[in-house]
Amino acid sequence: MTPRRLRAIGVLLAALVPNALVGSVARADTPVVPDFTDGFGLTEVADATEVHSSTDFTITVTTPQVSGPHKIRVFLPRGYAADPDKRWPVTYFLHGGGGSVNDAVAAPALRSDKMITVIPDGGLKGWYTDWLMQNTAVGAARWETFHLEQVIPYIDANLRTVPDRAHRAVVGLSMGGSGALHYAQTRPDLFGHTASLSGGIDFAMAEVRAAVLATELNLTGAWCAASSSSSPSGTGTCTGYGSYVDSDAVFGSPYPFLGADHLWNAYDPAAPANLSKLHDTEVTLYTGDRGLIDAHTATAAATVKARLDRLGIPSRLVDYGNGTSLSPGCDGGHNYGCWAPAFADYVPRLEAAFEAAATN
Repeated sequence: MTPRRLRAIGVLLAALVPNALVGSVARADTPVVPDFTDGFGLTEVADATEVHSSTDFTITVTTPQVSGPHKIRVFLPRGYAADPDKRWPVTYFLHGGGGSVNDAVAAPALRSDKMITVIPDGGLKGWYTDWLMQNTAVGAARWETFHLEQVIPYIDANLRTVPDRAHRAVVGLSMGGSGALHYAQTRPDLFGHTASLSGGIDFAMAEVRAAVLATELNLTGAWCAASSSSSPSGTGTCTGYGSYVDSDAVFGSPYPFLGADHLWNAYDPAAPANLSKLHDTEVTLYTGDRGLIDAHTATAAATVKARLDRLGIPSRLVDYGNGTSLSPGCDGGHNYGCWAPAFADYVPRLEAAFEAAATN
């Protein structure tokens, strides 16, 4: 049976069978979440929905584009059910390497009453691209196709979104920071807003290429995004990047000889040709400059900001250094102690931009 049919049967039983028989299943306070209809190559896995509350739930889908089942977590505004005629802006949050859809819990600002937030699985080392190699230990890995051609239209078809670029944002941190800029560049027709937090956004840097290689080889500690699954504050250590794959699996050879690294260059969010595609996109960058990782993300962010300036593309860079200017809990490093307050600064600005777009 389809997930929709199973849920419908559950509602019918709750109405017909006495409470004494169905017990807690029929409680009036059982959270109700929207039904999803399969489509765009996605099939919902029956009985796999995790309902955290009526405005916070996770569905699981399968697709031929990416091996295995994959979760999509959704935060709805508290007024979503009460106003069935209203449509909402939507923000896609891309988690970091070694992370999961549950990482967004560590950034409370993403639970907005003015927008929908969608957190799709990005893989432990998906890098938000269609891999060069599709026959590795992880199987099919067309992450970009999954997100841009399947998840986005699937969400627009099943939730009351405002389906235009002015009301759609893509944001991410660490690995997801590079993915956010890349997606905004690849599909400027989809996204009018993008933000990268501590992102590996300059693929010409040897340190960034080394980080990608480390994820392919499952060498933990290299740009590993602190996962909220290990502690409520989201400052725990991620557990790794999954199965070992060939070092050329994602982008091919990283070595700049005779064009061998052409896939790296084509993806590079810092490449002027790619940055030029953001001329009508609101771009925001956040980074600290402490620790082994953010010392490099600060360099990458400064490079991207300088190139955007030369291209005449407005952008906002917040380099909070050692973190004291951002929050008492931020040490300037690669963790949610900094990312949570960065989102607290960013989300109200994004909400205002969404509201301004609605009046234009």
